[in-house]
Amino acid sequence: MSGVAASVFIVNSAWAKDVTLVIGGRTHDVRTRSSSVEDLLSAEGVPLSTGLQVQPPPSTTLVDGMTVIVSPPPGAPADGLVVSAASTDVGVWVVERPAADPFGKADAAAEGANAPAAGSVGPSAVSVRAVVLGKVHDVSTNAPTAGALLMAMGIQPDADDRVVPPPSAPLHDGMTVRYDRVETAVRQRSARIPFPVLTDYTDQFLPGRVEVLAHGSSGIAADTVQVRTVNGVVVSRQVLARRVVTPPAPERRLSGPYSMYSGTLVEPGTGAVSQTGAASWYDPPWSGLTAAHPWLPFGTHVTVTDLATGRSVTVVIDDRGPFGEGRVIDLSPEAFAALSPLGRGLLHVRLDW
Repeated sequence: MSGVAASVFIVNSAWAKDVTLVIGGRTHDVRTRSSSVEDLLSAEGVPLSTGLQVQPPPSTTLVDGMTVIVSPPPGAPADGLVVSAASTDVGVWVVERPAADPFGKADAAAEGANAPAAGSVGPSAVSVRAVVLGKVHDVSTNAPTAGALLMAMGIQPDADDRVVPPPSAPLHDGMTVRYDRVETAVRQRSARIPFPVLTDYTDQFLPGRVEVLAHGSSGIAADTVQVRTVNGVVVSRQVLARRVVTPPAPERRLSGPYSMYSGTLVEPGTGAVSQTGAASWYDPPWSGLTAAHPWLPFGTHVTVTDLATGRSVTVVIDDRGPFGEGRVIDLSPEAFAALSPLGRGLLHVRLDW
């Protein structure tokens, strides 16, 4: 009879038990044939080597209906533990790193306390670092590749997302896997169109005098914009198309020329550093490649390009003018002749300095 009783005891001890496993505050209902708390945790891929706190102690005999509570190491956040498994039996044990600074880096002591050990979730487990959406995780896993690790963590990158190294890269101890969610969206927005400032110069005004003849008004455009975000942060905006809803009205001014002792290298009212307009010629009481300009400082070297022919000449500003509407520079006869015969009178040019 004693032999029969022993056989019955052995069979009963192998029966499956229903236990409740609480990890980091999350409850898991587990059916297991493990004989002790330590065997249960090993079967579930919970690495005791990370300094976790377990109640009852790991050596306790497991019985049906028992509750086993696993808490983070001292100093780690209460919800800093996550354990998951993919349908392909890939296990992932994640120990969250405490946020010690704005970059999510842990100090040396905390990092050592929370680092999971290789082999804690299976015979081929490795310890790697997963940076997901900018947040750092220390991970122990038996996933064979970076892609399998992300899938086990519930992450399925799409074609736009960024995974470094590529999903097919094999995992090894000490590797860092980075996942960034990249999203591209097309949006509509209204945009303000600044009004241009058109200034004519007159020798009837003293230097510094400016009169506004007509006030300008901004226009409105409807823009189609492509917006790119990485982990929810906008990194670029590109205007794909623009439709002018209301065109801007230019501001018109009449101004006296700058004095020979002053000047500016940017166009007053616009800030432009080049000009396009009409070039005329006049006959100063000196010769050479010189020119008159309303506001460029004396001594400025300006390249004048005839937009019709592409010919260019470089002149030195040493006078003020012109004072005709739409004209941007008065060239000496020598400078004008380097571009075109004097008989043309006016040239459509671009000024660069």
